Amino acid sequence: MGITVTATNASCGAFVTDIDLRQNLSADCIAELRAHWVEHKVIAFPDQKLSNEDLERITLYFGDFGEDPFFGSIDGHQNIAAIQRKADETTPIFAEVFHSDWSFMAIPPAGTILYGITIPPHGGNTLFADQVAAYEKLPNHLRDKAEQLTAIHSAQRGYAPGGAYDDEDQQSGRSMNIIASDRAFETYKHPFVRTHRETGQKALFSSIAYIIGFEGLSDEESMALTMEFYVYQSAQEVIYSHPWQKDMLVMWDNRSLLHAASGGYDGYDRLLHRTTIADTAF
Repeated sequence: MGITVTATNASCGAFVTDIDLRQNLSADCIAELRAHWVEHKVIAFPDQKLSNEDLERITLYFGDFGEDPFFGSIDGHQNIAAIQRKADETTPIFAEVFHSDWSFMAIPPAGTILYGITIPPHGGNTLFADQVAAYEKLPNHLRDKAEQLTAIHSAQRGYAPGGAYDDEDQQSGRSMNIIASDRAFETYKHPFVRTHRETGQKALFSSIAYIIGFEGLSDEESMALTMEFYVYQSAQEVIYSHPWQKDMLVMWDNRSLLHAASGGYDGYDRLLHRTTIADTAF
């Protein structure tokens, strides 16, 4: 019996069942999963009791390990980061603004994988915004404008010394291991409209989280335009709100999605393990 794939009612997302990710997967099965991944953009595998070694093996089915430049790793597994929050933390929720992971790199990662270990009884949904749909829903004049734009990406707002995740007043007591560094001041330029190498679909790539300007435009013009696009990028009709369960693995395609964290679980611990899937070219 083959795997079962059930799409959500939203613009993106699907659940994959009738598969045991603890087992070694065949090349044909991996190819099938990859096809579902790029089609649905985010896929979730419930009821998977996985070890850290399983998580690493599964990641490598889809590409080499990607770099997580500002996260510390868990003991004994340099490619796994802990995305965590303690019950009594009062710091701002990590990554609440829609973004594409590490878009400020020369070759941003193709995908991200999260595995749920400690999941609160409510709250904590991850929001996914379909950027293929966002591109297609743009008014003609904005779509034409987007096609002409080259975005300047940087991690400086969040991860530079003195940035949002290096602010001692706000970050005191944060349990997640975030490492700010001068590397966050580096910039890379990418077309704002990205053509997916596997699907051929066009999508808006990244957002105000990491875009600090557009080539040839002033800071004021860039900010205004970025915010204008963000309205379409984060519109309700392109969003899938994903509810978590313990032992659920979720993987998403950074090339065609934005994602954001949400809160609503104060008083409960939350822990997920994360790996990143490298890409081979932009």
